[in-house]
Amino acid sequence: MNWWHKLKKNSLARFGAALLLLFYLIVIAADFVAPYDPYQSQVNGSLLPPTEIYWNDQQSGEFIGPHVYPTEQGEMNLETGERELLVNYKEPSPIRLFVSGPSYDLFKVSIPLPPNFQTVELFPGWEVNRHLFGTTGPAKFHLLGTDQQGRDQFSRLVHGGRISLFIGLFGIAISFPLGLFFGGLSGYFGGWIDAIVMRFVEVLMTIPTIYLLVALAAVLPPTLSSSQRFLLIILITSFVSWSGLARVVRGQVLSIKEREFVEAARALGGSSFYIIVRHILPQTATYVIISATLAIPSFILAESVLSLIGLGIQQPDPSWGNLLSVGTNASILVLQPWLVWPPAMMIVLTVLAFNLLGDGLRDALDPR
Repeated sequence: MNWWHKLKKNSLARFGAALLLLFYLIVIAADFVAPYDPYQSQVNGSLLPPTEIYWNDQQSGEFIGPHVYPTEQGEMNLETGERELLVNYKEPSPIRLFVSGPSYDLFKVSIPLPPNFQTVELFPGWEVNRHLFGTTGPAKFHLLGTDQQGRDQFSRLVHGGRISLFIGLFGIAISFPLGLFFGGLSGYFGGWIDAIVMRFVEVLMTIPTIYLLVALAAVLPPTLSSSQRFLLIILITSFVSWSGLARVVRGQVLSIKEREFVEAARALGGSSFYIIVRHILPQTATYVIISATLAIPSFILAESVLSLIGLGIQQPDPSWGNLLSVGTNASILVLQPWLVWPPAMMIVLTVLAFNLLGDGLRDALDPR
């Protein structure tokens, strides 16, 4: 466990791990953390800025604790393009923890399965209506404002993190077994098997991943749901991203298979499959763990880019990429920056956290 002590001494790696743990806990509990339904619109509530929190009653001046007031959009100023905010100071709504809100199914598990990617419910969960925070009056508390359709931006940001964060985990769960299998096969047997596998790997490595994703996403039928697109993005990115790992694993296997313990296992009658799985591939675990940690951000960025240009997860389903797509509107970028900065910062912080953790793991597991 010497590597664990080295990792704990790395403050940047600890920061990255803590940040990732926080993000994943939030998105797993998104229904509880988000105060509102990410698909529900507020009447006359489009493009509201982050709700201002008050502590004293605006009419009597009396201290009543944190509260907000019902807010709507007024008429637009044709000269500045800004809308007047209509605030009803007669109905203060206290901000509280663990308040009642829209119902959701706690611990519900459902996945889309091929060939038609219909959603199959594995566990129904329990219907509850408690949320981490919210209001107990008529006003709504929009921590990050609302979007063009009057939907709570914070709720959409939290729910969108489910796709953006888990796409990387699912991606390496597919691509890394492929890289280990073909790299181990090529390095151990050599000869014509090595030649065929490595030529195929080299062809894959010449394919520019992002352009392939854009081309394939552009020809997908527009009728596909977000869950179907999610799976297809994972499959496409996984198929083209295992080649680099396979080359490195092949080189390591070429060196490891000549060592004494492998020769001893072979002399004792161990099968090739047993020797590869039991003795050779575990020796590559250090590199694989580090590489997997550093590869996850590439999947997140791929999904974000596709959703940003409208070829990934489609509205109204949220992801950090399509939440950023509103930034292509210059007026929103200037007048409503709260719609752009939160998803952008979440992507930056997530990629940074994975890189910090990956660097820490590399220093701890492989000091050389």
